[in-house]
Amino acid sequence: AAVLRTPALRACFPSARPGSSRSIRTSRTMAHARKPGVCSDDEFDAFLAANKREDIVVVDARNPDFSVEADDEKFGGADGSAPIADCGTEKRPNAVNAAFDRVAKALPIELVEAKTKGDLATPIVTHCGGGGRGQKAKEFLEAKGYTNVVNGGGPAVKELWDKFGSL
Repeated sequence: AAVLRTPALRACFPSARPGSSRSIRTSRTMAHARKPGVCSDDEFDAFLAANKREDIVVVDARNPDFSVEADDEKFGGADGSAPIADCGTEKRPNAVNAAFDRVAKALPIELVEAKTKGDLATPIVTHCGGGGRGQKAKEFLEAKGYTNVVNGGGPAVKELWDKFGSL
């Protein structure tokens, strides 16, 4: 049973009564509430089943300039569990670091276009540390015409990260 005390939990389970302690049944248990827009386990599994792993492009929306986004160093620094510098290497060959700029509300689209070869149907997983900028990146890419984009959250969403973090 989940007690819906926080807005984040209520957002995950909109059909439940706010403040209720009734049992919420999901096909899988989430370790913690996810940020709005981050895929559920089932949604992500369906995305993976519908797309070949080798075709999936991962857009890492984190900023390698930790003076701009200090929290990105937690996972994305050299000593983190998911270094940003691994994008495009043998550790994360399908990943491209296209930092989402909160002020400009954009990411460097040319980096994504180069990775997708301009194919707007390319399956894409966006992420940051926990999914906030991953969602903004997803919405930005959809506005640019990309049609097969999901928000995988990031290393803080371990259940999903374990499925795509090495792509």
